[in-house]
Amino acid sequence: MAAVLLAVGGCGPERVEEPVIRGITLPSWYRTDYDSPAADRYLRDIRATGADWVTFTPTWYQKRRGDSVIRRTEETASDAGLRRIVRRAHAHGLKVMIKPHVDLPGDADRAEIRPRDRTAWFTSYRRFITHYANLAAATGTEQFAVGTELAGVSADRAAWTEIITTIRDRYDGTLTYAANYDEYRRVAFWHELDLIGIDAYWPLSDRPTHSGERLRKAWEPISDRLARYSREQGRRILFTEAGYVSQRGTTTAPYDWTVSTHPDSTEQAAAYRALLDTFTGRRWWAGVHWWMWDDWPDSGETPARLAYTPHGKPAEKVLRQRWGADQET
Repeated sequence: MAAVLLAVGGCGPERVEEPVIRGITLPSWYRTDYDSPAADRYLRDIRATGADWVTFTPTWYQKRRGDSVIRRTEETASDAGLRRIVRRAHAHGLKVMIKPHVDLPGDADRAEIRPRDRTAWFTSYRRFITHYANLAAATGTEQFAVGTELAGVSADRAAWTEIITTIRDRYDGTLTYAANYDEYRRVAFWHELDLIGIDAYWPLSDRPTHSGERLRKAWEPISDRLARYSREQGRRILFTEAGYVSQRGTTTAPYDWTVSTHPDSTEQAAAYRALLDTFTGRRWWAGVHWWMWDDWPDSGETPARLAYTPHGKPAEKVLRQRWGADQET
């Protein structure tokens, strides 16, 4: 797909009726996750929110930050399972993004990957990412992320341009890269992609809050900066991830799985509402893939009442209201 260039006339709150991506991520943590008997139920439940997209995240690993080889492990979703769940998603009326991840063991941050031998690392990465580009092409996947939160290497324009060229030889769908919220300005290759992707985990408050007004006000300067950046780059901006745990203080550190031990689904819902109220209808905004739906049975490290999932919580009601599902039932 050719890049969609924008002619955004200003940075203010211009509102237009353009369709945007309404997505939710269903990540995998183990080889057989996408073959789980729960898969069809999860996809039905995601569709019932009014979502029209789902994201899948096959993950390979490297042992240390400076290593140059990326490998499958038992925590990597099987190719057969990924193909099947893409077919299932399409059968449920959902479009698909495949967003491959590279991770480090434990709680180490993939943004800290800084290979000692960058040439060897990019050779390994090309093998990894083109494998999934081929799979995306074969399954009719509509959107593909060429990388996720790799801040330690995302400034290397030449290496990424070569990788993206290789991907485009194999895959004709929409391409993006999922930059962390503090990384996107350092990404050197947006002009090679169709959408600017940002994992939108900006802190919005210095203390726990349920105030929609406070949260919307916090988004205003961020929105203005993103509008300008979209215009400068000539690309719309997609929130490739956004999410909030149902814990007290989630708006202070949306990227933190363990910000608190105290459940607070009201703060989570307020954060969902503020994001959608702020960005829906802005011409430069392409939509959101929320992080995340339910963990697979027996795989979740965080109790559901504290986790990122909106399922069965007030945040799910926000999605249904904002995405029109309640009007359809």
